[in-house]
Amino acid sequence: MNTKSTQPEEKGFFEKVKETIEEFWDGTKDKAEDLKEAAEDKYDDLKEKVTAKKPAVKKKVTAAKHTIADKAHAAATKTKTAAANVKAKTETKAVTAKAKEETANVGAKAKKEVAKVKAKAKPASSKRTAVAK
Repeated sequence: MNTKSTQPEEKGFFEKVKETIEEFWDGTKDKAEDLKEAAEDKYDDLKEKVTAKKPAVKKKVTAAKHTIADKAHAAATKTKTAAANVKAKTETKAVTAKAKEETANVGAKAKKEVAKVKAKAKPASSKRTAVAK
């Protein structure tokens, strides 16, 4: 007779615990590998986003620098123009004042000359009047 039974062999307690531990171990390893792959993917995605944002930020900074430089240049130009206008007005006032002064001097000299001429002319006119009498 056959001593082999057709029923599956019953496993002992320790064998069942051993199989359960192996199943946990395999499951944990698989889950750890999945987590590792997910972390690597996430890292690569974040790295791409940061790399993509760096040039955009750099462009914004460069644009801001240009804007500030343009504003500073415009302010400097306005200041130079205003200074030139003030200088021109000051020069015009000085020239006008000098012209008035010279005109007054010339007028005074002309009056003196006219007075001299009149003084010289009076004795001559009195001679004429005497001759005519």
